[in-house]
Parts: sequence; structure tokens; C-alpha cells
Amino acid sequence: MRNDLDNQTYKEWLVSLKAEISTAQSRAVITVNQELLKLYWKLGEQIVQKQQTSGWGSEFLKRLSADLQLAFPEMKGFSRTNLAYIRQWYLYWSVLDEKVPQLVGQIPWGHNRLIISKFEDKQAALFYVEKTIENGWSRAVLAHQIELQLHLRTSKSINNFEATLPPLQSDLAKEHLKDPYIFDFLELGEDAKEREIEQGLIEHISHFLMELGAGFAYVGRQYHLEVNGDDFYIDLLFFHIPLNCYVVIELKAKSFNPKDTGQLNFYMAAIDGEIKRIEHNPTIGILLCKDKNELVVEYALRNIDAPIGVSQYELTKALPDKYLGKLPTIEDLEHELIESTENKSSHLE
Repeated sequence: MRNDLDNQTYKEWLVSLKAEISTAQSRAVITVNQELLKLYWKLGEQIVQKQQTSGWGSEFLKRLSADLQLAFPEMKGFSRTNLAYIRQWYLYWSVLDEKVPQLVGQIPWGHNRLIISKFEDKQAALFYVEKTIENGWSRAVLAHQIELQLHLRTSKSINNFEATLPPLQSDLAKEHLKDPYIFDFLELGEDAKEREIEQGLIEHISHFLMELGAGFAYVGRQYHLEVNGDDFYIDLLFFHIPLNCYVVIELKAKSFNPKDTGQLNFYMAAIDGEIKRIEHNPTIGILLCKDKNELVVEYALRNIDAPIGVSQYELTKALPDKYLGKLPTIEDLEHELIESTENKSSHLE
């Protein structure tokens, strides 16, 4: 009997079964969160209505908190402070589209509290709600992206995508480019050389992928291409899953030079000719430079037929004094990543 349980059929079935159980657990967590947020939305709505129609003041929340905690001692979330947040959360979002409650209900309560505490601009807040859903960010990662002002850096790269890509692919490509990219996790000085930055990015690949954004899969560094007997080496090569294409990234530790686009254009053509499959979309190029003259970049890209985006990178990010010491450290983010991985692994046991 034991031999039968050791055969390949059983092992393959067990792997499939574990995956199904893990998926079911994840769905259960999502469902519980969504039901909790639905409850919070109705509770916030009723609190506001009662205060408006009955004239109940701040003591009302204190009384309500005590009564709800007495009635539901096993439930968390009925403290006076949290009831005040629920009220604030409802007032914050209720002025927008009726679809917003379903959207914000897809992210944890702690994420919701963080977002509404950071933004008066509701469109900026919605940006982080949508990015959290898209990327599955932990609260520490969400806080990090907010403090680095991701919403002001997305879709800011100078590129020729509209002229070189179909509309849908062009829009998607622009959404995945930033300007500047911030590599503060490298802890390098502004005079760092290209190879030092490149090596650091690969040594901190999880942080690099986080900064690149969702969909990037790492292929290689100094990726070797042989073209009719000649050897070439691409700084960084990725594959972007939603765009279904290779992405060549060239790193320049200097100001933008129009000559750089020629080199990048060649590498993209070589990737398309040597390793791209027929089902893949044309390769996209990203040139990362220390700084740039935007008009020079626009002229350099104007007559290039290959899709290229040009962005700056920053090795450090200057923050206002009020934010210093409040960002999660590299160690915090690494802890979040390890903890998340362990939690996923435990679901399969």
C-alpha cells in the first residue's frame, strides 16, 4: 500500500490538491475582508445619518463603542478610535462613484486607514487602492510607495510608444514606466559607476522588481547575444508578462546622450531577431540615465521606429523632515517579504 502512495500519480495529485486548498484559503481571507468592509461601510453610513438627524455629538461614539464591545466581545474593531475611523472613511469615499465601496472593500482595513490619512486628493488615493489590489502590497510596502510618491512618477517617462505600438499596448506600456526610478535601497553615492549600480540592483532583485512594478520577470544581467560571430552584452534583460514582450534596460551613469538610443535600438533589434518568439510582441527598451534634457530626448526618439522610453534614476530620495524616520527600512521590507513567503508556504502544509 505504501508503494502505491509513493507513485508519481499520487504525488502529482497531492501537489494539485495543496494548490486548491491554498487558493481556497486565500479566497476565504478575501471574502472575510470584503464582508467586514461591507459592515464598516454600513456602520459608517448609519453613524453619519444618526448624528445628522439626531444631533448626537462625540459622546455618541463612546457609548456606541461600549455597547458594541459588550454585545460582541469576540470581535475587534469596535473601539471608539476605530469607530471614528469608520465614520471618517465613509465620509471620505461616499462623495465619489457608487462603485468605490466595492473597490476599497478589496483591500485590508489597515491599508484603507493608511491611504485616507495620507491624501486629500481622492484620485491619488484611488491610485494606491488600485495599485494595492493589482500588486497585493503589504501595508509596509504600501507606506513605502506612498512616501516615495509613486503616483507622481507613474506614466512620466518620455517615450515614443504612441508612434511605435498599437493603442492598447502603448497605454499599458506607459502605465508601467516611471520617472524617476528610485533606487534608494542600494545605499550608493551619487558618483556610483554603472557596474556598481547594476550589480546592486541584481543583489537587491526583490526591491528592484518592486520598483519596476508588476509584471516584470528577470531574465539576466550582462545578457550575452551572439550576432553572426560578434558578441554583445545587454545590461539587464526582463520579460514583461502582461505586455508579452522582452524589455531591454540600459543603464547610463551620466546624462542622456542621443547616441545611447542607437545602442539600445540595436539590442532590441537583436533580441527580436535572435530570441523573440513569433507569439511575442516587439521588444521594448528602457534607457535609465542620471539626468536628461527632455527636449533632446524628444528629438532623439522622434524618428526611431522601435518603442523606447527614457527615464532618470535616483540613488537617494530627499524627503521633507517630517517624513524622516517614518519610512520602513530595507530590513522592514525584507522582513515583510520573508514573512509573506513563509505565510504562503504554511498554507501548503
